Amino acid sequence: MYGPGMMGGGMPVGGLIWMLIIGALVVVPFWRLLPRFGIPSWVSILAIFPLVALILLWVMAFRDKLGGEGRL
Repeated sequence: MYGPGMMGGGMPVGGLIWMLIIGALVVVPFWRLLPRFGIPSWVSILAIFPLVALILLWVMAFRDKLGGEGRL
């Protein structure tokens, strides 16, 4: 009754692969940048959630104003 990709069919494997690729494209840059701003690298894993990624970008943008090292 339902085909793949419809409500009852679940996610096709291709969609899962694309989600992993997009997740890696978001996490890897954060993984490299966050230690420069004094934030642990493991926090970058949380960047797969869009709101967390936006908050991290704001923190990185205004880190020198918040009392961070201000390198870069």
